[in-house]
Amino acid sequence: MSQLPDYVASATPNPPDKRVGWLATTAAGNAGVMLWFVFWQGVPGGGVLSHGLGTAIAALLAAAAICFALFFYVPARLGAQTGLPLYIVGTSVYGVKGGFYLPGLLMGVLQYGWLAVNGYFSSLLLTTTFGAQANSATHLGVGIVWTVITALVGLGGMKYVGKFASYLPIIPIAVLVLLLVKTLGGLGSFDPAKAPKIAADVTRTLGDGSLGVFHVLVTFGVGFFATLGAAGCDFGSGNKNERESALGGGGVGVFGAMLATGVVALVAIAGTLSSSNPEIAKEALGASPAGAGFLNAILGGGVFPKVVAVALVISAFPAACVSSMIGANSFKSVFPKINPLVTCSIGTLAAVALVLTKVAASADIVFNVIGASFGPVCGALVADYILSGRKWSGPREGWNLAGWISWFVGFVVGGITPAIYLVNFFKAGGDKGKIAALADKIDLGFTVPVPPVSAFVVGLVLYFVLASIGLTSKKLDLPQRIDTEN
Repeated sequence: MSQLPDYVASATPNPPDKRVGWLATTAAGNAGVMLWFVFWQGVPGGGVLSHGLGTAIAALLAAAAICFALFFYVPARLGAQTGLPLYIVGTSVYGVKGGFYLPGLLMGVLQYGWLAVNGYFSSLLLTTTFGAQANSATHLGVGIVWTVITALVGLGGMKYVGKFASYLPIIPIAVLVLLLVKTLGGLGSFDPAKAPKIAADVTRTLGDGSLGVFHVLVTFGVGFFATLGAAGCDFGSGNKNERESALGGGGVGVFGAMLATGVVALVAIAGTLSSSNPEIAKEALGASPAGAGFLNAILGGGVFPKVVAVALVISAFPAACVSSMIGANSFKSVFPKINPLVTCSIGTLAAVALVLTKVAASADIVFNVIGASFGPVCGALVADYILSGRKWSGPREGWNLAGWISWFVGFVVGGITPAIYLVNFFKAGGDKGKIAALADKIDLGFTVPVPPVSAFVVGLVLYFVLASIGLTSKKLDLPQRIDTEN
């Protein structure tokens, strides 16, 4: 019998008597990510209000349901069943040798994309609040400092951040309530014709109707959530049972939180697009309810909007630290003989490069890449879960071909759209107007519908097919298992 690698053989399941309720753990953890202002300020973008508030909310509802049902539910149940983290549970799909890198290393690498987006937008809000221009030397310089500091804290100082991080979600909640109060009265005069239109690269294939709205919003929501969904396995391993983890935490922390924060953001923009105040209406066209200009216009100028903006930036600091901590822990596990300061420095430099090149400014593209990376991971986990009778099938020998082939094909399908955008991005020097002009010249003549979900479906279906023809490797015994398979 093949021997288990040390990282699998030494894995210790979290016993049931050490687990806690879902409300303060799974629900709070997921809701905290949905409260991050970079998420909810991005919801009204991409022209999603061009067909009315009802269509946008319906698309957001679909995004929340997909995140919960397809990306979170099974990983959370597997975590609760086994008491094991994702990088161990993933060995059933990618093998004990392959699982070391996927999803283990991949989760860590992608965290530096998250770190870059956090650094770019946190520094953007902070610097523009005090008069700097977006993408100026001041903005990008602060973004670099923010990225480096949060990376260092994530590497070794999370114990200090954790002491006050649990209280910080109060800030975005308060801001969202304030925005709702300030803008709700304007909904009666909202005219979808005044909202920004859906981007040409979407309408070229999917048309300019409600289908385009669903494409934009579901792609953004699922791409944002993809790694968090897979990490539901880690959340679930700390919860008392499968139902609590999947339905309690997921229903409140994923579905409920995504819907609540996103709806408020949509209302904030819709309620101000038809404002009689031209300054407010102008800022609403930017579709950024957490932008410095919008906050200043809505809150009447003066010191108060600046205080609100700075508070939102402070509330984003722990999220950046957590991203770098996850990345650091992943690198420590995969490269135990290399000083983590070296591997994390490389990841941080990559994040800094994303900030400096302004790739991080296109958060939807970054999230598309993340979704394309983890969509097939979640799809294969769901397929293996179903094939094994809704249980964890256990670790598999070596490199499980069914998992790796399904991931590669899913990643290619999901990654076509962001890859084309990035080619255009660099060719146009980051100028969004020029990017749009290039869209018809450097593409494949079509747009993959909702890339993260397409990647999920490919991973799911292909794993089923490959497993049915015997391309799964041999199952290995894991003596310390506590789930029903043992």
